[in-house]
Formats: sequence, structure tokens, C-alpha cells
Amino acid sequence: MSNAIPVRYKVAEAARLAGVSASTLRLWETQGLVVPERSATGHRQYSESDVAQLKRVSWFRAERGLNPAAIREALEAEAGETDDASPAADANPAAQVGRKLRSLRHAAGKTLEQVAGDIGIAASVLSTLERTSQGVSVAVLHNLAEYFGTTVSSLSGEDEPEVRALVRAGEWRTWPRTTPGVTVQLLAEGRNQMDCHRFVLEPGASSEGAYKHEGEEFVHVLSGRVEFVLDSDQFHDLNAGDSLYFDSRRHHAWSNRHDGETVLLWINTPPTF
Repeated sequence: MSNAIPVRYKVAEAARLAGVSASTLRLWETQGLVVPERSATGHRQYSESDVAQLKRVSWFRAERGLNPAAIREALEAEAGETDDASPAADANPAAQVGRKLRSLRHAAGKTLEQVAGDIGIAASVLSTLERTSQGVSVAVLHNLAEYFGTTVSSLSGEDEPEVRALVRAGEWRTWPRTTPGVTVQLLAEGRNQMDCHRFVLEPGASSEGAYKHEGEEFVHVLSGRVEFVLDSDQFHDLNAGDSLYFDSRRHHAWSNRHDGETVLLWINTPPTF
């Protein structure tokens, strides 16, 4: 088995390989055409697949004269063909959120622009999410799930039929990471009456907006410090050992106020998040 470390390119290197300038790469990122990963220090890191996509974007622009919206649609069409032809790609948990959202959008007969406009986000953001399963806040992801009549838990594969009755410490299954700085781990698996999660929030991580849904929820801070805002005017600063119980129909937002990781035990019932 190969243990080769994946190749990562800096902006200048990726730009040279794609035959464009570094400023063009940054522009394409704002347009949602390619969204690279970020290092711990915030620097862009382009994978080999990112570079391949950059070359496709360059070709669509130079040879076919497409604008950014048309390029996004062309990339989406190519991704759809790849998904249909490759069962292995469908099994990739890291990309399943975007694929599920794209399938739901197609089933509803909606365009990227229509859904993005209804949700209040840029079409480029939705396009990036569908192609990479990354790049949106928890609040936006929840709003998209609600828009299509599903839940974030379902999009993340939490209700898969094969589950474990016992989950040992450190063996938690993790949601696909759609939101920078937020890791969600399953403490109980399956279609239960409660969603039981372990949230790990990096410094500065937040919901980036308020959201609400049916049910009730309980949050207990295992370590660190987190601020919850209920109904836009009730602020609760929670430290390690503190708990908060509230009606999920209240608008709620949260952010990590600790200079290190904050870890939460988070339970929703019924499973409506």
C-alpha cells in the first residue's frame, strides 16, 4: 500500500501549471470555479485535481469563450457524468453532501441561480458546495437542507442503514467537513430519536448566522468556551462544564470564544438538524 503524501501546490506554482497568473487564480476562487484547501496558516494549497480543474477552466474560457456562470455549469455537467459512471466516487463520503444537494436541485428542476437566490447566497458559493462539499457556514447548510425538505444530518450520511450499537472513545464517525473550522463527530449512529454529536470548533469557528428548526437541544461544553445567541438578543457565554437547553424553534447562533479548540456535547431531539 502506498503511503505517498498528496502533492500540494502554492498559488504561484498552480498558476504556472495552469498557464495563468496568480491574480487570475484568486479571481476564479471568488467566482467559485476552484476553491483550494487552506493550510493551518491560511495559505492556499492546490491539489493535483485542483490544478486539473484550473486547466479545464482555462480551456473553457480561452477556447469556448464561456463566462464564469457558463463554466460552472459545464464543470457541473462533467462532474455529473463522472458521478454516474463511477460508483467509487459515489461512495466517497467527503463529496457526498454536494452530490446529494445537486441531485435534490435537479429533482426540483431548479438552476444554481434560482436556489442560490432563494437562499440568499451567490451562485458561485452553491456551485462550489455541490462540486467540493465545502465552503459554506453551518447556517447556510441548514437553510439549504430545509429548502429541500431534508436535514443536515441526512445530507451528511448519518441515517445510513449500517450502524454500530456501541461507539468507543476516539472511534467516532465524522461528517464530511463542509464548514471550515467545524468538525462534527457521531456519538450515536442510526435513525434515532436523538442526534448525539461531538462538535470540535477551531479558534474563531462559528455558525456564521442564526438558524432554527423543530425540536429541542442540549449543549454541554466539554472544554473551551462558546457563546450562544438566542433570538438575536440573549447572549450566553458558556465555559467548560456549563450546559444550555433551549427550544430549537428559537433562532440560535454560536461561536468559539476560546483561543484554542472548543469541544461540545450536542444533542438534538427529534433529529431535525
